[in-house]
Amino acid sequence: MAKIVIFGAGGRAGRRAVAEAARRGHRVTAVVRDPSAHPDLAGAVAGDITDAAAVGAIVAGHDAVIHAAVDLTNGEFFTAASRALVEGLGKAGVRRVVAVGLASVMPGPSGGLMMDEPGYPNEYRSFYLAHAAGLDVLKESGLDWTYVAPAGDFDHEGERGGAYAVAAHGDAADRITYPDFAIALIDEVENGAHTRAAFIVRAHRQS
Repeated sequence: MAKIVIFGAGGRAGRRAVAEAARRGHRVTAVVRDPSAHPDLAGAVAGDITDAAAVGAIVAGHDAVIHAAVDLTNGEFFTAASRALVEGLGKAGVRRVVAVGLASVMPGPSGGLMMDEPGYPNEYRSFYLAHAAGLDVLKESGLDWTYVAPAGDFDHEGERGGAYAVAAHGDAADRITYPDFAIALIDEVENGAHTRAAFIVRAHRQS
């Protein structure tokens, strides 16, 4: 059993990660901006992932952190969050962080980034670049980081199938459910098969 902090626990990915971790018997500290807005998350605590001091205080005594927090209104959010994680985890003596990633900044079929593939939608390119900047901060840190990205997008209403597959590259047409993506997140916390690496997961397809 591990003690896991999940930042962004009120979001779609974070909420499923909380459920998957609890399913496996881990002790979870669910962190949200405003616990009163999430009455169904029992024991949720308030925390700002961009505040290094707050991060350090929350993660102390835990084994690992999952970063599932998102702020679509702040272009500096992902960089600030990664910097606060590096500083806060360092002070608390916690090394393991698993971050929810973005398909757009992962390799596509041609070998270049998905966001540079012909025909890939780029109306949110500034958001993609912000995500990439946050990833760069983790890469340059001494943390045992892992960046887990869906191959394409999420199946927002899909249920838990119980499996996923690791993909060699992104696929804009692929959809993975949030519960199955959460399995990959908790697998990384438990096994660390992709420490200091980014990797892509896709929906499991039965042959």
